[in-house]
Formats: sequence, C-alpha cells, structure tokens
Amino acid sequence: MATTTANPQAAAQPRAPGLIKRTLLIALIALLAAALAGGGTWFYMSRHESAPAQAAQPAKPAPAPIPVFFALDPMTVNLQSDDGEQHYLRIGLTLKLNDQKTQDHLTAHMPEIRSRVLLALSNKHPEDLAPLEGKQALAKELAALIEKPTEAGSEPVHVDDVLFTEFVVQ
Repeated sequence: MATTTANPQAAAQPRAPGLIKRTLLIALIALLAAALAGGGTWFYMSRHESAPAQAAQPAKPAPAPIPVFFALDPMTVNLQSDDGEQHYLRIGLTLKLNDQKTQDHLTAHMPEIRSRVLLALSNKHPEDLAPLEGKQALAKELAALIEKPTEAGSEPVHVDDVLFTEFVVQ
C-alpha cells in the first residue's frame, strides 16, 4: 500500500490569514466610499433643489392698498361757445383715492373743491371735450385742481385718478 505522507497540521490551518484581512479591509473601504459618495450627492442635491424653488417664486410684493372711490355730486355748467349757441356740460365724477383720510379731507373742503372744478369746466369749449384726448386731458387737469392745498401751509392731497361717471355735452 502506498502511503502518502500528509501533514495533518496543514489541513487544519487556514489558507492565508492575511488574505481574509485584506478582503475585509477592501470591502470596508468600498462601503465607506459608497457612503461618502451618497452623502455628498444628497448634500449637493438638497442645496441646489431649494435654490431653483426659491428663484422660481418671486418675493411677494406687499398687497396694494384697497382704493377708496369717492363720488361727487353731478355738476352742470355752461360751456364757452364761439358759434353763439348755448352749450352745456353735465358731468359726474368719481375720485380714486389712496385712503379714507383723503376722502375725509376732501369732504370737509367740498365747497372749495366744487368751486374749482366748476370754474375750470365753465372755461372749456365743446370742441375741446369731444375727442378722447380732450377728456383725458380734462381728467388730469381736474386731478391737479383737486390736489391743490385748500389751506395755506397744508399738504396737497393725492388723487390717483379722476373717473367720469357721466359726461354729456349738449
């Protein structure tokens, strides 16, 4: 019988103790690299996702104050005429104001305001008021008249717009 001499100690020892340690170390480094890459990607994406969302949403402007509309009593005035005929204007005005305080001020000084408006209107010609440009110029002129201070040393009021609610030239 042939006998082979086998070393019983060689079978009991692990192959290479350094090989297992090396494999474990490589796996640990790969796991650590993957975790760092995932964390870096998450950090980068979270910073850049919020920037476009913030840029896409413009800053909300402060809400505009609700305008106050102040209707004046209708007025009828005689117009200037070069043709010898009698012409008159019936006009209704509504003022667009910023706040109630301005309306209260105008109400307190309404006789003076109406007098200014009536004097300005009675100096107009029917031909001047017929085109759209004439009406727009009249609205600007009336706004300037109404904004003038009513008392010496007082501040002028602000009128956003003069709106015509009635406009009849005859």
